[in-house]
Amino acid sequence: MKTIRRLIYREQLTAVGFVTLGFLALFFFFDFVDELSDIGKYGAAGYQLTHALLYVALLVPNHLYELLPITLLIGTIFVMARFAQSSEYTILRTSGLGPWRALGTLVALGLGFVLLTFAVGDYVAPATDRMAQLLKARYQGRITIGQTGAWLKEGQREHSYAANVAALTPDGQMQGVRIFEFDGHNSLRSAVQAERARFASGGWELEGVQRTTYRHSGDEASVQRERLPQLRWDTGITYEMVTTALLKPDRMRTIDLFQYIQHLNANQQSAQRFEIEFWRKVFYPISCVVMVVLALPFAYLHFRNTGIAGYVFGGVMAGISFFLLNNVFGYIGNLQNWQPWLTAAAPGLIYSAISLGAFGWLVLRR
Repeated sequence: MKTIRRLIYREQLTAVGFVTLGFLALFFFFDFVDELSDIGKYGAAGYQLTHALLYVALLVPNHLYELLPITLLIGTIFVMARFAQSSEYTILRTSGLGPWRALGTLVALGLGFVLLTFAVGDYVAPATDRMAQLLKARYQGRITIGQTGAWLKEGQREHSYAANVAALTPDGQMQGVRIFEFDGHNSLRSAVQAERARFASGGWELEGVQRTTYRHSGDEASVQRERLPQLRWDTGITYEMVTTALLKPDRMRTIDLFQYIQHLNANQQSAQRFEIEFWRKVFYPISCVVMVVLALPFAYLHFRNTGIAGYVFGGVMAGISFFLLNNVFGYIGNLQNWQPWLTAAAPGLIYSAISLGAFGWLVLRR
């Protein structure tokens, strides 16, 4: 069995490696073409060809994370179909490779890819994506999302605060900071605008501050405005929380997402979107096992000499459909307020049912 296992693993790893390399080269090309319009911008010593190549290269781990389950499916289908076409799998079956043993062999390989996908998605891809964002910000001047930046909320005793950060600079400073203070009756108490801010121990150090204070006393109300060179705001909102709000949630570490969800829940904010992304980060690597199980029935089909290409194409379409279904369920679950864990697990459960159904019909019954 060691020889058979070694044969299967060698063929599968080779096929998956070639398919992954091909997809990554395609995505690298598309990303590079997209970056060509920015080359030469931001001054004479600005964004150049080498910077674009480095930026696109830093995006490769994120594409690898998204592609691994799909390329594993395509590569495994190709190997299993080729074994069936050349009657090699028939020889393996007569050598003692029964259906359950074959399933266990593929599941073991799938578990190895689960660990690889988790490591790439939770450690490599977030780090390289942040490096890519900082590289781009070095020439654009800042990191931001949308027109208003990131909004964060925090409760402190009887008061609550809503903070808005327009952008982050490459050196970690905040730009365009606005902080709104509300009392226990949700009445606005003060508004602070700062040109810049930096993170300090237990708070933010604001610079270029304009503070507006609203006072209510009976039927009288007054407004006081003042300018301050510096102001400290004691807060528990950290650098990681701000970057989490500014970056895409699917490109964060699982622990960062969990901590940010805890912060949102503690301040009575909607965390539906981030909870879905958190559970997707949990379930997505497990889909590697589903993919290899889905590919096993192809070894029990009978191919004509020209029939293998159609089945491999079917594997490609199945992989693409899984990727699309995974994204569609995320959007629908967020709009319909579905349970986050069920929304994230639904595509994997659907494909698991298909995989087990195909395994039972083609492998066990036939």
